[in-house]
Amino acid sequence: MAAPLTPDEVLARLHFDLPESRIAQTGAEPRDTSRLMVVGDEVQHRVFRELPDLLRPGDLLVFNESRVIPARVLARKPVVNGFGGGTVEVLLLREEWDAGANVWSAYLRPARRAGNELFLGDHRAEVVGVLDDGARLLRFDHDIKPHLDEIGRLPLPPYIDAGESDETWRERYQTVYARTPGSVAAPTAGLHFTPELLARLDEMGVERATVTLHVGAGTFKPIQGSVADHVMHAERYEVSAETAAAITRARAEGRRVVAVGTTTVRTLESAWDGEQVRAGAGETRIFITPGTPVQVPDLLITNLHLPGSTLLLLVAAFAGEDRIRAAYDEALARGYRFYSLGDAMLLENRRRVG
Repeated sequence: MAAPLTPDEVLARLHFDLPESRIAQTGAEPRDTSRLMVVGDEVQHRVFRELPDLLRPGDLLVFNESRVIPARVLARKPVVNGFGGGTVEVLLLREEWDAGANVWSAYLRPARRAGNELFLGDHRAEVVGVLDDGARLLRFDHDIKPHLDEIGRLPLPPYIDAGESDETWRERYQTVYARTPGSVAAPTAGLHFTPELLARLDEMGVERATVTLHVGAGTFKPIQGSVADHVMHAERYEVSAETAAAITRARAEGRRVVAVGTTTVRTLESAWDGEQVRAGAGETRIFITPGTPVQVPDLLITNLHLPGSTLLLLVAAFAGEDRIRAAYDEALARGYRFYSLGDAMLLENRRRVG
């Protein structure tokens, strides 16, 4: 028997050339008219609003309800004795509670040194540290969160040409069920759902539960070099007691757990203690690669990911390298749209089919 492929070998095998024209710049309208490739023993080509035909009464859909914050802010340098001024692009990442009150990590362009001041609107911040990945620590004089809607813009992924107004994106780059602010990127598998589709799923007896994982900027970071050397950014997550209990009941009763998005998979696997999903909050750097069994979800709804990405390795671990390679070849041949605003897949866990 041949030895299993290493993660580096799997990543090389899954490589594909993706023309820029295939990276979606706008989402389908209505949202649930995007295409849906169903990948199991056979491949089906459907429309996302047909999801109720593919699920069963009693299935448990688990959503990541994190909401994207307006984290991109154009800051000003102070003018001192007639010198200085100019602007700095700030991407706020998250509050760093361990560093003190009102301290955020942020990427700055151009970078600033410790001790430098910035003004985000009328709000002063000072650079008080530098992290290993080059992010800066900014200390504000007060809580900046209530002011982000006024001074910030939505942090769209760098591959999207944001031609429309920020007001348009503030609705379009959120799931319809987003509740808890904290992400700097949308959990994009959920962008295909509409209130009408959720109502149809409720009517047919599909159960719903939510988790929270605040998506960080590291979601954009490609793998460079060896998979073993790739460092995942820490992301905060929370699983409520109600959600943990719903998952435990579904598994005990033989009902399927359906994860909406890779962030939901990462949350559930981070909360898995070897026997069940535990309620609680924490930080995760979990990196799911082929050879890593995915224990909790039976099905996964996800978008089509970029070559060389951690997400491509996750879906290969979930569904199997052969199925993902074949599915992506078919997606390329049939004109599927890729990444955050593109089309979707419904994948079966390789450990449980049917």
